[in-house]
Amino acid sequence: MDISRITASLANTANNSQTNTENNIDFKEIINSELKRINDMHLHANEITEKFISGEIDDLHTVMIATEEARLSLELAVQIRNKVVESYKEINNMQL
Repeated sequence: MDISRITASLANTANNSQTNTENNIDFKEIINSELKRINDMHLHANEITEKFISGEIDDLHTVMIATEEARLSLELAVQIRNKVVESYKEINNMQL
């Protein structure tokens, strides 16, 4: 995965978070849009894989890159979910 794409994505997220407070976008909407993006990446990877198997695409590198991006995006989402659940449990265990 190209590091410049990650940096651009982080900058875009920072810009979006600044405008989110102005536009009152819900946390739920942000999560839903990111999950949709992850799902779209997986669908795209599956589509490219099917095209490679059928012989429509000859470039194995494109297939591998799309598959790896989809796998990494899902892995990141799972790690973020784990951290959120862990944080929720910590907050629940706090003594007030």
